[in-house]
Amino acid sequence: MNEVRRIVHIDMDAFYASVEQRDRPELRGRPVAVGGAPDERGVVAAASYEARAFGVRSAIPMARAVRLCPSLVIVRPDFGKYRAVSQQVFDIFRRVTPLVEPLSLDEAYLDVTTNAWGETFGIDVARRLKAEIREATALTASAGVAPNKFLAKIASGWQKPDGLTVVAPQRVEGFLQGLSVDALWGVGPVTARKLRARGIERLIDVRAADPAALRETVGSLADWLQQLARGEDDRPVVPDHDPKSSGSENTFARDRLDMPEMRAELAAMAADAARWLVRHERYARTVTIKVRYNDFTTITRSHTDAATRDDASIVARAIALLDRTEAGRRPVRLLGVSVHNLCTDLVGAPEPQGRLPFDGGA
Repeated sequence: MNEVRRIVHIDMDAFYASVEQRDRPELRGRPVAVGGAPDERGVVAAASYEARAFGVRSAIPMARAVRLCPSLVIVRPDFGKYRAVSQQVFDIFRRVTPLVEPLSLDEAYLDVTTNAWGETFGIDVARRLKAEIREATALTASAGVAPNKFLAKIASGWQKPDGLTVVAPQRVEGFLQGLSVDALWGVGPVTARKLRARGIERLIDVRAADPAALRETVGSLADWLQQLARGEDDRPVVPDHDPKSSGSENTFARDRLDMPEMRAELAAMAADAARWLVRHERYARTVTIKVRYNDFTTITRSHTDAATRDDASIVARAIALLDRTEAGRRPVRLLGVSVHNLCTDLVGAPEPQGRLPFDGGA
């Protein structure tokens, strides 16, 4: 018989907003949103629980957030600070088990079936993790404990904030009975509406659905959703995802025409991509830029050369690509830079091409 796995999903509570409230006592107990200004096309990156009571959620426009909550306090994000706190949290995780799968700065899966603390029960590991996170960062985290990743992730959101929910193997069926189709991975609002239009409201309805009818509704997701609806998820916790690319982009508050300004913006993003390569011990062969004009036409331009993580080289290639677009002649709404074709060493890198190929596709 296979050993029952003990998977813990840890999710920091309102992470960016909670860090700001921790560091700025005047924000505690107040509705806080981290993100851009409402008059600069800003969006909410994180909302405190006080703000969520007004309907403020991440990813909504900040202008809408202010309408929902006129007393909202808007804080500009400080990602360097958030990354530093995240590093503290992940250091705690990795002292317990090497099987840590990051999902973002503020959440991860841990396989604690075997753990450095010698704890037999996942709930005890989760309690100790939550306590150590609080002691190290003065922040709270919510945890879900279950035999697989799907159930653990749902469980971690069950009693937020500062929650701890355990779905023991003998409780799985009862837990599933109470879940709606929205709980399934891959089911967003549009898919949920399609399923409900066919009378499929809950996970037990997904199980009972005719496979052909389900495929008509959700396509190739059908088999996967029925598997999840039965509580089956054999995906392992994978600690070392091999990243395929990294990058960032910036939507401007006002459309840009000034080329020196845009080159400076692009240079900063390219330098950040180079620092990411150094941190992750990777080299990149391809630099890609993204340009969105004010009419929302979006193009990309790429250049592949010898693998590098040298910031000056990556910046120069990004700016050279920008100079071969219509930026400066057409107003620009968004710029982005990313690095691709990653490798861990310089063996087998292609010979330098010498000149940039500027016939990249849109």
